Amino acid sequence: MIVRTRFAPSPTGFLHIGGLRTALFCWLFARRHSGRFILRIEDTDLERSTDAAIQQILDGMEWAGLVQDEGPFFQTKRFDRYKEVIEQMLAEGTAYRCYCTKEDLEQMRAQQVARGEKPRYDGRWRERTDPLPGVAHVVRYKNPLVGEVVVNDVVHGPVVFQNTELDDLIIARSDGTPTYNFCVVVDDMDMEITHVIRGDDHLNNTPRQLNMLRALGAHAPVYAHLPMILGADGAKLSKRHGAVSVLQYRDEGFLPEALLNYLARLGWSHGDQEIFTVEEMVRLFDIADVNKSASAFNAEKLAWLNQQHLMRVPAVRIVPVLRWHLEKEDIQASDEAVLEQIIVAQRERAKTVREMALNSLFFFRPPSFYDEKAVRKHINPEALLLLRQAVRDFETLDDWTAPAIHGLINGIAAAKGTSLGKLAQPIRLAVCGGTVSPPIDATLAILGKSESLSRLSQALALWTA
Repeated sequence: MIVRTRFAPSPTGFLHIGGLRTALFCWLFARRHSGRFILRIEDTDLERSTDAAIQQILDGMEWAGLVQDEGPFFQTKRFDRYKEVIEQMLAEGTAYRCYCTKEDLEQMRAQQVARGEKPRYDGRWRERTDPLPGVAHVVRYKNPLVGEVVVNDVVHGPVVFQNTELDDLIIARSDGTPTYNFCVVVDDMDMEITHVIRGDDHLNNTPRQLNMLRALGAHAPVYAHLPMILGADGAKLSKRHGAVSVLQYRDEGFLPEALLNYLARLGWSHGDQEIFTVEEMVRLFDIADVNKSASAFNAEKLAWLNQQHLMRVPAVRIVPVLRWHLEKEDIQASDEAVLEQIIVAQRERAKTVREMALNSLFFFRPPSFYDEKAVRKHINPEALLLLRQAVRDFETLDDWTAPAIHGLINGIAAAKGTSLGKLAQPIRLAVCGGTVSPPIDATLAILGKSESLSRLSQALALWTA
């Protein structure tokens, strides 16, 4: 058997982290078993589905690196197939036309409520074959009246549903359009899905879908329903917790592999290991290891994990990401070697690539102003003398590398009988505009000799005017 999983989002909203985790688990399971991962867009809700949401789903999946093997398929392109199966079910007697009007259904429910019963369709057209002229009909699936449906869920274990609790589901509306639960069944059957991995909010749909698959003579897939992701306060995940568009995490400077690592750990574990590469997750992931209980989303833990990935991946991996964020700040940075140096110098000081980019703007823009508080604290006659000496010595330094710069600054401080900070902070203030940067030797090395001397001279001219 070739494992075939599917991620099937509805484009009625943007792809958020709950959906991305579902996609990740489907993708990991398929990759682990050398199977196929299918992307299916369930867009039958014509009123609420939007092109913008579809594009955001596709862009989010591409950014995350969860590349599908087949698809994307769109349910709206398969209406002829759904109609064909509905006609087949009508002919075989596993579905029927129901001519109940809206008023009939409202009266039915009112009477059931008055009797203290659970409101549900009572099957009054189940055995009738006579049409009702002038009334648009729906098509209902003829659910078994007795027995039970056992969902052998990989995560939750056996879950039993009584057929007496399942009414006859509408599979085609009065305008002929198919309904969600029916389309899912036909798609899973036609696409030969072997494992359905989805959120546990779909668990109650499963018995009806299983019954329809059996009515169609199809082999039922293995089901695994994932627990919810909650906010840190235990409430349903919302925007204030981090339930935002996946692409917002891209815009905020998170690495996709870090976000995937974090989402994998929301409900799945492998011993005490916290940090995983994508390759490790593919090798180790097993859907049977997913917990039953809901997981809590923690933005601080995600930021920590992102920084761990920033420090561990090769700097060259981050170069295009840093360049993209710098472009958002109207900076065109084409020198890959310089960007690599910045990444190495800054990644222990930033939790996201966006933060790294914002902290690195001074490498590309000379200071337009200097921190006034820092100037009052660090710039005095002694500091100016030290700065002038540094400029003279820097002008004769041919080996413009961090070790050579470090040795020169140390030598000046020792010769003048002062601390390294008495010189390093004025230099930093002159070239950066503030007192926060990577080590000053690394900072000057990245800036280059010409730019460093230009900025030092500009600051000296201002401070001695």
